[in-house]
Amino acid sequence: RTLADKLLKSMQGDVENGVFILEKYTQNQTDVVPYLKRWLESVKGNLSPATYKDYRNSIDNHLVPFFKAKLVQLHEIQYDVINELMSKIPRSGKGKLNVIYCLRACLDYAWRSKRIQAMPAFPKKKDYNIVEPVIKWLPSDRQEAVLSSIPVEHQPIFWWLKYHLRRPSEAIALLKEDFDGEVFMVQRGFSARQVHNRTKTGEIHAVPSVSDFMKWIELERAKQLRHGIISPYFFVNPRSRKTDKRYTLDFLEKTWKKACAVCGENIGLYYGTKHSTASQMVNEKHYSIDEVQLAGDWKRRESVTKYAKVEVSARKALLEGKVIKFATISPLKADKNNQ
Repeated sequence: RTLADKLLKSMQGDVENGVFILEKYTQNQTDVVPYLKRWLESVKGNLSPATYKDYRNSIDNHLVPFFKAKLVQLHEIQYDVINELMSKIPRSGKGKLNVIYCLRACLDYAWRSKRIQAMPAFPKKKDYNIVEPVIKWLPSDRQEAVLSSIPVEHQPIFWWLKYHLRRPSEAIALLKEDFDGEVFMVQRGFSARQVHNRTKTGEIHAVPSVSDFMKWIELERAKQLRHGIISPYFFVNPRSRKTDKRYTLDFLEKTWKKACAVCGENIGLYYGTKHSTASQMVNEKHYSIDEVQLAGDWKRRESVTKYAKVEVSARKALLEGKVIKFATISPLKADKNNQ
């Protein structure tokens, strides 16, 4: 009777707070597993195909097995439970973080829906022991050598990646209507081999066309005219089997890899284009971190600082007392330094 009275009061409290879920009171059951699955389907329309696939993998392979064995309820997921979960995920630091991030997104949704009264604390990023990889990049002359080794009819899309600091998936998805003659409106990408009407970050980027790229625009247009290609896509592959003749990520990566082999280089497409151009701006042209952030339209400054960590010659110049504009200092910090 004592247990029944406690359960009744708990149920009444949940009803009054609008968080009553039957599974919470079902013997040997947890409400976490069914809620995870309901949540994923309810937010599916707001996720990119790749994110949905990653969340589905995290739920099916890690969260569901854990919470089937750990019979806690949604509101009982607290810091100690999350730490236990993290320790049992058979992944590296970044892999563990992805699974925990999935759980966090679900609990945030539950909190906003008033299914739980508060968000639990989560491990700090340092707790995952994530080792940030060293940025691989090509100096300007070596990058241009690789680009020049690509068949000329395919070079325009690769030079676009070099000049404009964007992702390959965004170049593939770029439409003719996205370019007004001066600015590219980057607003879609490819995710899990599907066109997705949003970029990876969900933002629309207004990217000015670089003057040196104009000759490649003319070459791209001439190619399409020569082959009689009518396609909504800005860059087309005459050899593509697709009716719209758009490029695929597989084709770009294979073409880049072949050009690298010719030049004796071993670097991926993303590192060889966007990462390399950003690193060149910091380490060769000595742009400030803030200037590179503005050029590449990065939202967070910390996303750019990684490009300043790899060039030995620039650091040597600083140690020898040579003036290099390497990163700006905020007025507040400058005042403190002067004091």
